[in-house]
Amino acid sequence: MKKRILLVHTRSGPPLDFALPRLAARAEIHVLAFRPVPAGVEELCASVIPAPERPLKGDELVDAIVAAAGQVGADALCGLSEYTVVPVALAAEKLGLPGPGAGAASSRDKRLMRDAWAEAGVPQPAYRAVASAEDLRRAFRELQPPLLLKSAWGAGSAAQLVISAEEQIGPAWDEATAVMRTSDAANVSMLEAPDAAESDFLAEEIIPGTTRSWWEDGSGYGDYLSVEGIVVEGVYHPVCVTSRLPTIPPFMELCNIAPCVLPAPLQRAIESVARASVDALGLRTCGTHTEIKLMEDGGLALIESAGRFGGASILAQIEHVYGCDLVGMLADALLGLPVDPPASMLTPDDATGAACTLSLLATNAVGEPWSKDLVWDSRVVDWPSLVSPGTRVETVSALTVPDGTPMPTYEPSGGKLGIGGVLYLTSTDAATLVHDAYAVLNGLEDALARGHHEQTAVPAGHDMGVE
Repeated sequence: MKKRILLVHTRSGPPLDFALPRLAARAEIHVLAFRPVPAGVEELCASVIPAPERPLKGDELVDAIVAAAGQVGADALCGLSEYTVVPVALAAEKLGLPGPGAGAASSRDKRLMRDAWAEAGVPQPAYRAVASAEDLRRAFRELQPPLLLKSAWGAGSAAQLVISAEEQIGPAWDEATAVMRTSDAANVSMLEAPDAAESDFLAEEIIPGTTRSWWEDGSGYGDYLSVEGIVVEGVYHPVCVTSRLPTIPPFMELCNIAPCVLPAPLQRAIESVARASVDALGLRTCGTHTEIKLMEDGGLALIESAGRFGGASILAQIEHVYGCDLVGMLADALLGLPVDPPASMLTPDDATGAACTLSLLATNAVGEPWSKDLVWDSRVVDWPSLVSPGTRVETVSALTVPDGTPMPTYEPSGGKLGIGGVLYLTSTDAATLVHDAYAVLNGLEDALARGHHEQTAVPAGHDMGVE
């Protein structure tokens, strides 16, 4: 009899049209749906169980997952979103099934994460947990400003602000907590976060990142990267490093690229810090995504580490470049089947081609807002005019607003709430993709405006050749 997996589905994480076929190749898939399952992949599901309409949190949420697992006779539980890590882990523990384990809480609540790393002596910035503007004022006096204020439960750079002067504390606290309240009302900052999550924050010293001693001048790369990996029965397997373009203020991610083309000795140093960070969290069986800041003279400092795979199209990039099906690997591990992760972390010598994920934002590459209010329509953009020959651009439809939707305005404190979607680029090599990522970021506003203009300028009754 085919084994059964219950997938707890909500927003964020890898696109379902990417993940579901890989899960369905291993088992019969049942979905507990806190978000709609896309029509194109619903036929891959043996059943879709609608989640209750009212928000569930805490024990009530875990009990709902346990009940759904019992209803379908699940042999494994799986959650691919940031927001399902903790409830799925707790439900798996109740059912005696493999999962992230008790360490899941430390991979989600950034206060616990920092505390675990402090105990393990892993390199990270000085920090304080803060739950009020007064706590933030105290942290401002005890730490070295400027400070980064960030939600303990946030994701995608939401509710992050840089505080450089004491008079900014009150307004910054009000703005950051308002973002978390808005997220909670929109069921974005779900599911495991407690009711007080809107005031659960960290204040951190800003890591002095630099590309010196890492990247050559003019490379275009940013001063941080991530290590993608998987933990199987408590053993961490780093899979590869993905590099980044520089963020825009305050720390919004624009683009990640595989393969990372840093020399092997530097990648092994990065691998060592990632291993120490994941081991300190005490995870059992789950994907991992560990973000690390690059510093002077080969120094490294941890930003965050999650008990789930990277979101957007990172898994598609890894599969394209290295041939690794990490979703299938996790499914095997959760089902108790043999797993064959890479014997050592993969480097450019193991790579074929290159791929990147690009955030669709109404800004250019340095965060300057578009000058025009535009409606998104991927069909009117002349993509070949923006990129090099041989580079292919795809819109990740599952993560992108529909054509005809006004592009969201980017607000620095809003993080991912200001993203219109995700673009996925493939090419022959990483250097070409870096060049083309900048070309898209800096040229998309004009290309989109020009496409709309040309479309509306066609005389009535003229055949535009568009189906």
